[in-house]
This record gives sequence, C-alpha cells and structure tokens, in this order.
Amino acid sequence: MPTISQFYGIKIRMFYDEKHEPHFHANYAEYRASISIADGSIIAGELPTRAYHLILEWLAMHRSGLDANWERARRGQAVHNIEPLK
Repeated sequence: MPTISQFYGIKIRMFYDEKHEPHFHANYAEYRASISIADGSIIAGELPTRAYHLILEWLAMHRSGLDANWERARRGQAVHNIEPLK
C-alpha cells in the first residue's frame, strides 16, 4: 500500500477498495485506523487522541488532494504524495 504522506511519526497510506467509502489508512506506532475522507471519522481501528487530531488537521488541509488520489486509485493509476503536516 503506497505511503502518500508522513508526519510526526504518522504514516498515511492509500489504495482503492471498492467495498468501502473513500478513505485512507493511518499508522502510528502500533495503532492502525481507516479514516473517511468525507468526514474524518474512524471507519475501523483506533488511534491515540493526539495522533487523530493531527490527522484531522492534515485532512482538512488536503481533502481535495485525497479525493483526487482516491479517483486515481479507482482508475488503477498511481496515487500522488501529499504534503505532510508541518
């Protein structure tokens, strides 16, 4: 699964999955979660509160890029990297 961004020890990954709504995967230490692009809700898994809040901040800044990446992945194209949270 391609890593599209990385910040503060959080890795954001994405691949297309026709069974689920547009989402991305976040890994932080031993924690894993699938997060909805539309509203930032955790679809599966869990994250520490601090990491989740950083991810929500990043999501708010890059929602259009994530939507575009989801479309690329849906069409079988490579996803693009997205700027990390600074």
